[in-house]
Amino acid sequence: MASSSYDFVIAGGGTAGLVLASRLSEDSSQSVLVIEAGSDQSNNVQAKIPAFYGALLGSEIDWKFASTAQPHLMNRTVPLSQGRALGGSSIINAQVFSPMSKTIADSWAALGNDGWDWESVRGFHKMSYTYPSIPEASRDTLGLEALPRDNNDISGPITTSFPLESHPIRQAWVETFKKLGYLIPTDPTDQVSLGAFSNLASVDPISHARSQAANCYYEPIKDRKNIHIVTNAIVEKVLFDSKLTRAVGLQYVHEDTTCIVLARKEVIVSAGALQSPKILELSGIGNREILAMHGISVTKDLPGVGEGLQDHLVVDLGFEATDELETRDSIVRREPDAIQRAMADYSLNQAGVLTSSGILTCAYMPTVNLFPGDSQQRLRTLLRESRPKTKDTQESARALALYTAAENALLDPFAPSGVYITSLGQNPLESDPATGTRTYKPLPGKNLVIAGILSHPTSRGNVHIRSGNALDAPVIDPKYLENPVDIEVFAEHMLYLQSLASKPPLSGLLKQPPRPSRPIYSLASLEEAKNYIRLRAVSMWHPAGTCSMLPEETGGVVNNHLKVYGVEGLRVVDSSIIPILPAGNLQSSVYAVAEKAASLIKSEYGLE
Repeated sequence: MASSSYDFVIAGGGTAGLVLASRLSEDSSQSVLVIEAGSDQSNNVQAKIPAFYGALLGSEIDWKFASTAQPHLMNRTVPLSQGRALGGSSIINAQVFSPMSKTIADSWAALGNDGWDWESVRGFHKMSYTYPSIPEASRDTLGLEALPRDNNDISGPITTSFPLESHPIRQAWVETFKKLGYLIPTDPTDQVSLGAFSNLASVDPISHARSQAANCYYEPIKDRKNIHIVTNAIVEKVLFDSKLTRAVGLQYVHEDTTCIVLARKEVIVSAGALQSPKILELSGIGNREILAMHGISVTKDLPGVGEGLQDHLVVDLGFEATDELETRDSIVRREPDAIQRAMADYSLNQAGVLTSSGILTCAYMPTVNLFPGDSQQRLRTLLRESRPKTKDTQESARALALYTAAENALLDPFAPSGVYITSLGQNPLESDPATGTRTYKPLPGKNLVIAGILSHPTSRGNVHIRSGNALDAPVIDPKYLENPVDIEVFAEHMLYLQSLASKPPLSGLLKQPPRPSRPIYSLASLEEAKNYIRLRAVSMWHPAGTCSMLPEETGGVVNNHLKVYGVEGLRVVDSSIIPILPAGNLQSSVYAVAEKAASLIKSEYGLE
């Protein structure tokens, strides 16, 4: 066995892991090792071009996880893409850079996490990215009237932009919601309330290449002498001292050799919400009954490990667009001439449809307006009847605390329960819902997708080891729609979403009366919407909560300093610690969590 030692050893070179490595190595007296299962994809052209994100899903740089069969989704298994490369999921996502929400951050703190309220977190959010310069003439078009004229305080490694800035969908979307009373009244870069706006993308405003953790956090500092990255290596377990009270290193396999690396200060697990619990369980930290099933000795009985899995479901509706609207349909159909023209425009001018994933607009919408009059009482009754049963266990305490937080958001008239997005062109990932295979034939003509996301699902699942072998994928059961509240709220959102196709000026971009791109997209009633969701819902790939930052007595895994309960020298830093999902896309929240974690660590050790 090869061995070595560093001050900090990080398991996972993804979004959070590379933020930590960059920040901790700013102090030249400290040495940092990152162990990453995937490879360096800095020369992967598809990973650079924003529009090609779909080609990365299911590729060698995707873990290609899948859920267990989901009873409330017609027993379908749901693909769960997660990045297997330096940069993690930031290298394969759809680049949507949604701002954090004050409501959600404050709810993290209210669960017993001092120092994680909005005022404590917002600075770390701003620290992670740079806001683009916006021409004055574009402010109204982008729906950013509330944005301060001076945004110079938002400057960090991730460069962002508004690709296809002048595309007509932006103004049509914002104006449509303005007519409906939902123009966002606050600065969406600072916090999100309710309403429509143009969403930022993690796309560089000059090169128009994907901006992600590897090229923004690691690439500029890779020549530091005190940072070392090992790729194509599988972490097997955390190592502990003889008393099993302190983490002292990691065991991993690299090039068929079992290696041991020691950590003089800390081991940090940053393998993501689906694999950080796996590493802890393989190391003897978790529910003792699960560990015993796989012959693993108990280091710390911590039943919350792997529990509390939360994810965003998304359902799309497609409509035939006018012939004049610029979309990605010809690219999705892989028409040679269209691809050649688009590549030339991107290469020569850094312009055109390849500069974007196609997701340009967003709207945060509440629940209460979807349940008028007696329906509002129907929602309250359903929430009351669906509350977790009270038992004197950590599992019950966690379930009740998290359900209450979701319930409060659903009943808050100023908090979103659904997020709507548009995508220019037919869904490039569309598959047969019965089999999960991509068997649908591409659509002719031009299309516009309007999709709905269930922001605050009350259903919680789990992820646990399949065996004692680190090479085996975990067993992932999100328990989608298990709580009946979720399907009720989601169906109401989908009916409202469908109605937007006939609302001007958005309707002016679509053939009228609205023509669903496929017959299946037409929803005539609440029950039809529910059936459609069960048939079509897929993951947005936003897993979180499986090593939740909560008090130990309510089923937490880490405390407010992200230290694992019951052992010293071990932290978890990634989306798994997030107890309640943000309303929209997850990546900006992960960057903020990692930035705050780095600050906590540096402060504890007095580092520069």
